[in-house]
Formats: sequence, structure tokens, C-alpha cells
Amino acid sequence: MKIVPRMALSSLIGILFVLTSAWSQDDMTAVDNSVFSNPQRTPSVFVHDEHNEAADIDDCAECHHVYADGERVEGESSEDQRCSECHDLEGSDDRPTLIKAFHTHCKGCHQELKKGPIMCGECHKKGQP
Repeated sequence: MKIVPRMALSSLIGILFVLTSAWSQDDMTAVDNSVFSNPQRTPSVFVHDEHNEAADIDDCAECHHVYADGERVEGESSEDQRCSECHDLEGSDDRPTLIKAFHTHCKGCHQELKKGPIMCGECHKKGQP
């Protein structure tokens, strides 16, 4: 059996780290709107890391919430899921539609803190992807 040199092992770990982070929300620049078959507006501009740094958000569950039996579960995060996995386009009695969830959660936070964009064109910028 051959022993893998430390340098090769370190390189492999480095490559895996780069590939993993390539798909992370850290690189996010717009909200994924691929669930909409005919979007009315461009995706919302959203640079994940810049937003969280400016908003001083360290806890992922601040935005990536989890609910059980109608109550928010403290300390639980849904960061490994897309918003559309829980919020669909139709909505239900206990879950708002995806659009309403975005607008209530994001815009609502901006209004509450009196910081951040609240007008349509401030998030849905023309000429963006």
C-alpha cells in the first residue's frame, strides 16, 4: 500500500474546500428565482456575505428559519435548503407563498430596522441577471 504524501493530501483537501465553497451562499449575488416559470421582475440583487456583514448577522437562523407546529424553532437553521422547498407558489394556511415570504421576511426586516431597500427597483434592478 502506498502512502499519500502530505503535500498531495493537503492539495486534495484544498481543492475540495474550493469546490465546496464555490456552491455556497457565500458567493451568492442574487436570489434564485428559477422556481418561477415566468418571473415578473429580475432576481433580487443580494450579495450574501456583504449583506450579513453590513447587517451584523452571525446566526444563519436569523434568515434561514425553521418552524414546527406553527412556532419558530430556536437554534435550528434551514440554510441547507432553498426557500422554495418550504414556500411554494400557491401558499397555504400556515405558510405564505414564496413571494410573500421573501417580501415579508426581507422587506419587513428592512422596514423594522429602518435600513436597507424597501422599494421594488432597489432589489429588482433592471439589467441584472
